[in-house]
Amino acid sequence: MKSYVLALDLGGTNSVLGVVDPSGKIVCTDSFKTQAYPELDDYVEQCAVVAEGLYAQVGGKEQIEALGIGAPDVNYWEQTIENATNLPWKGIVPLASKLEARLGIRVRMTNDAKAAALGEMLYGAAKGMKDFIMLTLGTGVGSGIVVNGQLVYGKRSFAGELGHTSIRPENGRPCPCGRKGCLETYCSATGVAQTAREYLLSGNYPESTLHVLPIDAITSKDVYDAAMQGDRLGNEVFAFTGQLLGESCADFATFSDPEAFVFFGGLTKAGDLLMKPIVKTYEEMVFDNYKGTASFLLSQLKDAEAALLGAAALAWTDR
Repeated sequence: MKSYVLALDLGGTNSVLGVVDPSGKIVCTDSFKTQAYPELDDYVEQCAVVAEGLYAQVGGKEQIEALGIGAPDVNYWEQTIENATNLPWKGIVPLASKLEARLGIRVRMTNDAKAAALGEMLYGAAKGMKDFIMLTLGTGVGSGIVVNGQLVYGKRSFAGELGHTSIRPENGRPCPCGRKGCLETYCSATGVAQTAREYLLSGNYPESTLHVLPIDAITSKDVYDAAMQGDRLGNEVFAFTGQLLGESCADFATFSDPEAFVFFGGLTKAGDLLMKPIVKTYEEMVFDNYKGTASFLLSQLKDAEAALLGAAALAWTDR
């Protein structure tokens, strides 16, 4: 095995490339704007230019084992990106094969949330575990399910979209996916802000400090800041969000009997405000055979490093 892997965190705004060693140390990184390369071949060439600059810092390309990529809307089996809404290339995009041909190294690509689960298993809170569920609580709700040490992909590699399980099908919030009441419409950063707006409009929280903000401009960070200052509305928003996540995890346990649920993303900064109601609701609602068997953990990966480490974990483990 060679000394390093190359990792690519492909986002709608930025593309970040890094060199990572087997212990999870990010040795060097570079980045560029994804949208600056609307032609796929130009993007591939820019990746190659950046990669060559990174190779030079670690003793040359011969030190690189493989390239791992975490990206949205990946068909793992075909190693393509399919119909991504926030990337400049439309339809079915053969990024992995093009990069492999240009760089001359093995390239493996997976969905960004699934990559996060691999990173957590290799370097983070799930190190040594073979059965766990990763939930990323950001703008949406992403997930990665690991069973018997393997990521669950399904027939077309889109298995495990837990953010699109419907938790409130009756009169639930509309989701961009076309369904109603999806988990991510309530338990994402966007969902938390929406819950706060609904609570404010109810008229039951006249004392809330959030009243000083334009209601349409309220963010999850505003709700977090208010909760940290003891604001009743802020605290109750996180309690409600945690309750819904606990209900959902009680359902998720039935299909994989996980050793742990691992949470990552901006909302987790609320700590016990979120985690305590998750655990309480889970233990109240889960089937008896699963009571007390799962741990509820926060990610041990740094926000700025998690995506790269997930892509690196894919490069090291997927042969």
